[in-house]
This record gives sequence, structure tokens and C-alpha cells, in this order.
Amino acid sequence: MTLRIALRATTILALATLAQTGIAQVNTDAGTIQADRIERFFGQPGYSPYAGRSYPMIPLWGEQHLHTSWSPDAIASGTRVDPDAALRYAKGAEITSSTGQQVKLSRPYDWMVVADHSDALGIMAGVLAGDPALLADPKLKEWNKGMNAGGDAASAVVIEMITLQGQGKLPEAVTDKTVQFDMWRKMTEIVESHDDPGTFSAMIGYEWTSNYGGGNNLHRNVIYRDGKALADRVRPLTTFDTEIPNELWDWMQTYEAETGGRVLAIPHNGNLSNGLMFATETPDGQPIDADWAAARQRWEPLYEVTQSKGTSEQHPSLAPADEFADFEIWDKGNLNVVPKEPGMIEYEYARQALKRGLLLEDQLGTNPFKFGLVGSTDDHTGISSAEENNFFGKFPASEPGVERMTANAFDFEGRTIKDWTLGASGLTAVWAAENSRASIWDAMKRKEVYGTTGPRMLVRFFGGWEFEPADAQGRNPGAIGYGKGVPMGADLPPAPSDDAVPGFLVAALKDPLSGNLDRIQIVKGWVDGNGEMQEKVYDVVWSGDREPGADGKVPLVGSTVDVANATWANTIGSSDLITVWQDPDFDPAQRAVYYARVLEIPTPRWTAYDAAYFGNTPGPEVTMVVTERAYTSPIWYSPAE
Repeated sequence: MTLRIALRATTILALATLAQTGIAQVNTDAGTIQADRIERFFGQPGYSPYAGRSYPMIPLWGEQHLHTSWSPDAIASGTRVDPDAALRYAKGAEITSSTGQQVKLSRPYDWMVVADHSDALGIMAGVLAGDPALLADPKLKEWNKGMNAGGDAASAVVIEMITLQGQGKLPEAVTDKTVQFDMWRKMTEIVESHDDPGTFSAMIGYEWTSNYGGGNNLHRNVIYRDGKALADRVRPLTTFDTEIPNELWDWMQTYEAETGGRVLAIPHNGNLSNGLMFATETPDGQPIDADWAAARQRWEPLYEVTQSKGTSEQHPSLAPADEFADFEIWDKGNLNVVPKEPGMIEYEYARQALKRGLLLEDQLGTNPFKFGLVGSTDDHTGISSAEENNFFGKFPASEPGVERMTANAFDFEGRTIKDWTLGASGLTAVWAAENSRASIWDAMKRKEVYGTTGPRMLVRFFGGWEFEPADAQGRNPGAIGYGKGVPMGADLPPAPSDDAVPGFLVAALKDPLSGNLDRIQIVKGWVDGNGEMQEKVYDVVWSGDREPGADGKVPLVGSTVDVANATWANTIGSSDLITVWQDPDFDPAQRAVYYARVLEIPTPRWTAYDAAYFGNTPGPEVTMVVTERAYTSPIWYSPAE
């Protein structure tokens, strides 16, 4: 009886509300829909708020940078996981690692790119197996012995291979174009067998591995929108062909012209490029111009901001006011650990490049560094492992083991980088309409993507001129964001008036298997009236009842990490955060770029899990706690012409 009365009262209240809004003579026949009245009352075209909507509703998680035993440096260092096993693992299968350990993802991926090196693709497997034709070369015979011996001998082969590649002195048998093309067709056959539209997208791709000048990392991953039929028609470019990035773009143009297909390239983390990744001249010393800028913007819409060899969002020396910039920094040198010279770091980090792109747009008419942000692992184990408690390292030597805390990840003539500095990072989320190669590639091309250091938090970021605080109360920020603005990766539309100020709707939902959220920040870069690059990091929404200090910064959230036991408690932070923020320092005459950075509460780093599992006692220099994060692709503002 009480329930019936309550329902009847609710019905009367609803009728009264409708009458007050001017909607008279409500039809009480439940089977009759009067769309005009529903639209007036609910602000939607029909009863279902999702009908007719075509924008991306969920992010698809994946890896665009994984190496298997078909990469020469991987197999030489002991990797025995091949592309087929790597893709099965990405789809959720449990596999055996190269060191004989069982491993499985916490949750399957939605898509993956096996990006083995195009240089000597699959050929070193023949060297390992002792192919007589290959072992006729004395150097390859020597490598065969080292690879089969394992340990330090195998590591020495990897080091020599990288060194000789940088010098252009690899054995001729390794650089044979016919053999490479045959292996490419076998690779695409494997990838094609795993593509399952709607469930899992096996994307075709490869890594072009330029180490220009001896270890200066200018690597790019080439990602195809296409399947095997088109990808097999043009031989992938190698660094035996060229080590100059703009000549890779020429290859991409040729591929599209000859096949009608589509490709894009993703530059690797620039922190190992020794100043070349975002330089304002080409590696061979040619000044960049408008054509170069337009080509880079066209072919390279994304940038790998985080991976196992460090995070290259921003260097703390370039942003002393950013207390979160000092995160998983690798800044000793290039891939050969050749030390950096003063000024190189300025041209290696994403935030500096985003700002410099605004400056170059004023000078050249095109912004060459107009890229979105993604994450990946760059693991060479065939195992994509971005989870702190499930980290299998970069090479087999850095898979879980009692000695990896003190071992060297890189050792070039005594110049070393320790294994413990490797990061369990990262992943990419794409806001795609469906799980298919084409839809995922299209999301990458339009930069509607974001990278994380491993956790799978959901992040929305929109910019526009009509957002208001009440928009942060909606339960579907996607509907509001697309309705009133543009998503991450886009340009703000022209301002509706001279005094308009851009607003940003940003929302994040925690990964259910990871830490709560500490805060969301919006990072702004701009060029001031004197032509100088500027930046500022704004705390825009945060957990708890903390208040900003006099400097405008929100205090640290604290920590619940028990390092000794590698545990933490989600008793601080929030499960979700959302806000609408307006730029308080907006100048309509100045170009600007904005992106969101989402920070978790502190949690145990993989080194803490190792110490607890193996009973190690790490040295005081070893980082044991991590603040995981996400980086959205930016949104750009340009003054009206």
C-alpha cells in the first residue's frame, strides 16, 4: 500500500511539473510517445539518451610498441616469445616467458601492434638456429655462439649489434632486402590471423629504428590502417635505406600513393635522442622549413610520452615550478649512453616541443609539433607489462629474478644504466567508435587518445566556449563535451566574442585495480608578447578538503604505501574527479596549448614488489614508490586571423 501511494504521488508530481513547463494535456497512454514533449522536458530527442549518438563511448586499451623474438636485439638477448605468442598474451592467454615463468595480463587488451624492427626482421632467428647460409659470415657465426651461450655473451651480441647498426656496418646478410620482404609477409600473416573485429584488433606495424650518429634515438613506429593485402605491397623501410626521418615520410607518401592505404608514424621517447627529436634542423644539419613542418604534422600525429626507458613529458630542470615533473627521468645520454651536452634536454621533452610548435607556427605558418600523447612499453620480451605488480622488464635479463634490482639494463663500455630505473610503463587508450583497425587508426589520426603510465583510468578532456560549472554535475561528460566543445586532440573553434574565455571540461574515473585519484591538472603552454615560450600547471580539481596554498598549489595528498610489504590503502584520494575550468590567464592574442594530467595517489613501484617477493634489501638510491598518471592529448587555441 505504501509503495502504491508513493508511486501515485510521484505521478502527480510529474504531471504537475509538466504542467508548470507549459506541456499540457499529458497523454497517460504509456504506449504513446510524444517526442516534442520529451525533448522539451529531458533535452533529448527520444526516451533513450544514447539513441542517435555516434561519438566514442568507451576507451579501447592497447599497446603500440612491443618487440618479440623477431626483433634482432630481442632474440639476441634471449627472447623466445614470438609474435603469435605475444598476440595471444595480449588477448588474455597465459604464456611462458623466455625465462620459463608463467605470465598473464590482469585484463586483456583491446588492440595491439607488434612493432618489431624492420631492420633484419626475423633474420636473427635463423642465426640463432644456425642457418648455414647465414653462418658463412664470420660475424654471424660469432653471434650464433654468443646468442646460444646466453648471459653476458648474449648481452655482448646485443650491444655490438646496436653499435654496428648505428655505424652502418652490419653484416651484409642481415641487410638483405629480399629476405626482409619475405619475413614481412610472414609477419603480416601472423598478425592477420589474430585480428577479430569487435573483440580484438591486431594492428599491422613495424619500428623504423634510426640511431642517427651512433645511438641517438629517432625511432618511429609505423602503424597501418590496412590489412595484409595492402601492407604486403610495399617493402617496409629500414635504416639500411635511410636514417633521416623526413625520408621515412617520403616512404609513407609512396606507400599511400601506390596502395591507396593509410599509415602514420609515432616517434619514440625523445629523452634518448641527445637533442635531435625536436630539433629545429634535420639530423643531417638542414634547416627546417614550411614543407618540412607540414610533413611532420601530417605523418606524425602522436608522440610516445612514456615507456620503460623513461617518461619524457617534461624535464624538472626545464620546469622547476612543476613538483610532479621529476618522474621516471632517464637523462644520462642516448641509447649508447653517450653523455648529453648542455642544451640537448631542451629538444627532447614533449612539453617543450608543444610550446616550440606554437612559436614555429608563427614563423613557418605550420606547427610541426602538433601531436597527441600516447604510452607504450617498448618491451623486448614479447610480453607487454605495464603493471607494477606484473612487470617483466625490458629484456629477458630483466624479467623477475633475485638479481635484477642490482643488474645493468644498459652497459656500453662501462657507461651503465641500472635495471631498477626501468619503468613499468605505459599504455594507450583510444576513444574509438568500435573495435576495428580502421576505427582505432582514425582515433589515432585525429589524436583522440591518451597515454598512461600503466593504470587504465578513464579520462575525458574537452575544450569550448560554452561550458559552465553545472556541466560537471552531469553523469555523461561525453554527451556534454561533444555537444558544447571539441575533444582532446582538436583545435578550439573561433571565439564567439572578443571577451570570450575558453573553458575545459575534464573528468577521470580511477582504474578499479589501481590507486585512487589525487588530482587533475591542466598544463598550459603559450608564446607571450615577446615571443618567449611560457608554461603553467594548474590544479583544477582534487580529492579531499585540501586548500591551495598562497602559491596556488594544492598540498600533497599524502601516502598510505607500506613499502616493506608492497601494499597501500585507498583510504585517501577519490574514485572519480570532474570539473569545468576556465583559463584565468587567457590572452586572445596569444597561441596556446592545453592538456590534462591526471595523478593517482602514491602506490608501490615494481621495485617494492620485487623486494617483498625476493627478500631483497634495495639501496637508498632505488625508487620504491610511484605516482601513476595519465596524459591527455592537447587542445590548441589560435587567435583569429
